[in-house]
Amino acid sequence: MAGSDSTARPSPAPDTAKILIAGGFGVGKTTMVGSVSEIAPLRTEEPLTAAGLGVDDLDGIEHKQATTVALDFGRITVSSDLVLYLFGTPGQQRFWFMWNDLAVGALGAVVLIDVRRPETSFAAIDFFENRGIPFVVGVNGFHGRHPYPPDEIRESLALPEHAQVLLCDARDRESCRDVLIALVDQLIASATEADAARPRPLRGR
Repeated sequence: MAGSDSTARPSPAPDTAKILIAGGFGVGKTTMVGSVSEIAPLRTEEPLTAAGLGVDDLDGIEHKQATTVALDFGRITVSSDLVLYLFGTPGQQRFWFMWNDLAVGALGAVVLIDVRRPETSFAAIDFFENRGIPFVVGVNGFHGRHPYPPDEIRESLALPEHAQVLLCDARDRESCRDVLIALVDQLIASATEADAARPRPLRGR
């Protein structure tokens, strides 16, 4: 056909990365996935029932009516060549057995914390540290409040100085996107450093 470019090729498919959104019970994981996802998120929420009485700690989140029993799933296109698939983990201890399966193939994670109940996210931090999965900490400011600076939160969580602690609002798309981009930048930097440190084969004469 006249004027057509026979050499034109379709753009390559973007790279994809699996990212976990983890943390304790009621810290805002489902909200974050729903806020940032460009598709209707998949949710596996069920109403809280009498089965959780005496098991689930509702201290500070007495208003909570539902809980994730399997996973949340969403997707966000970060750039023309990178798409993130987001998997929100269940927060209740009785569903933690699913974390090992959800972590398979994950390149990194966001650990959400609620500064009113920081102890609820210690297990998530330990989980990723023990498995060598890179993560950043997102401090979800409930009602838009952030009473503590990142350095103070990092110290209270016994995290190393290089660990990223980022203030965010799980209800706000741009805020959540910034946290994810910070994680992606960290993963790229780590991969670049690892590649630079890899021994290069000697060239023949």
